[in-house]
Amino acid sequence: MIWDEEFESLPREALEALQLYRLKKTAERVYATVPFYKDTFDKAKIHPSQIKSMDDLRRLPFTVKTDLRDNYPFGLFTLPLHEVVRIHASSGTTGKPTVVGYTKRDIDTWSLLMARTLSCAGVRKGDVVQNAYGYGLFTGGLGFHYGAEKLGATVIPISGGNTKRQIMLMEDFGSTVLTCTPSYALTLAEAMDELGVSKERLNLRVGIFGAEPWSQNMRHQVESKLGIDAVDIYGLSEVIGPGVSVECIEAKNGLHIFEDHFIPEIIDPETGENLPYGEEGELVFTTITKEAFPIIRYRTRDITRLYAEPCRCGRTHVRMERVTGRSDDMLIIRGVNLYPSQIESLLMEIDGLEPHYQLIVDREGTLDNLEVRIEVNEKLFSDEIKGLEKLERGVEKEIKDMLGISAKVRLVEPKTIERFEGKAKRVIDNRKI
Repeated sequence: MIWDEEFESLPREALEALQLYRLKKTAERVYATVPFYKDTFDKAKIHPSQIKSMDDLRRLPFTVKTDLRDNYPFGLFTLPLHEVVRIHASSGTTGKPTVVGYTKRDIDTWSLLMARTLSCAGVRKGDVVQNAYGYGLFTGGLGFHYGAEKLGATVIPISGGNTKRQIMLMEDFGSTVLTCTPSYALTLAEAMDELGVSKERLNLRVGIFGAEPWSQNMRHQVESKLGIDAVDIYGLSEVIGPGVSVECIEAKNGLHIFEDHFIPEIIDPETGENLPYGEEGELVFTTITKEAFPIIRYRTRDITRLYAEPCRCGRTHVRMERVTGRSDDMLIIRGVNLYPSQIESLLMEIDGLEPHYQLIVDREGTLDNLEVRIEVNEKLFSDEIKGLEKLERGVEKEIKDMLGISAKVRLVEPKTIERFEGKAKRVIDNRKI
């Protein structure tokens, strides 16, 4: 079911005409009300009145995360604070958080987009949504909450953590939809095994997972362990929160970006030059319907690619490939570029390994060393040491053959790698770079 068929199925020509109209209005708004944007537009020698076609978008300056921090807290708002009804902020651990604001109309738009998102993922009126994303300054919890209510579903606002209680309520309340990070979904599945709660005792049908990169192989793990369809969602607070793009349950082949609200681009992260459909690069977004906190050409640092081919679900907006990593989180080890999701995808193909791992990076002298710690299942861990050593060597060879990098693999006992209720901490980089 398409929630908002008029806009989600617009022909490309009509969609681009709508985008251009909204882009002009947004550019005029930020130029007139935000000193930062007036300054950057002037430096780029571009005035909103000069935007005549969608090709002119690339003439506009980029916005980066440091710009948000430099204008902390409300310097990029287009309206006085008394017209802002909601403030969210990033969960960054260093420096000032990035602050975003919403008017009443922004909240309504966000709710509509999340209703679209949930519908695209297969959620229907009457579903019971167990929302295990965090509530608070993080946009995840409230974004899903408002969208599910807009759709007409029943919401359980349980937030993250308290895993045993999550499972009890999942069973007692008949939850049909689970929303959380993919790593926490695996934690829930693991706890179900410990408690003797089989997936057959639950009514779960769909899981909508995001907030961290995850591989196709992890999807298969989650679907198998919980007996559900697992759907990928993408969003970020600087753009709106969750609700920027999502897979459709019909195809699960790329995430539909809601282009009537967000204009996506792919650029070369080194040069900033635009790349065509199908080429991998950094994802950039311009918002074209937000009031309090519109953003122009925001560099997300997320690495993906865009596809324009039609989807069999009937939606006409472009699709993005699932994020493979971040340009600023990319590991460079002895000259090799590596994303954690590449390691994950490889590990999940090997029998006996559990979907819980960490990458430890150290430097000895001038050389970088990578250690991969990965849990094995109970049966394998109880085998002879020689068997484990053979498996370790086999995994090391796979990493070398597939990714071109030497790594030390260490198999560890089940349940020894720390679990996270939110984003999993996959990389521990001990280098002083």
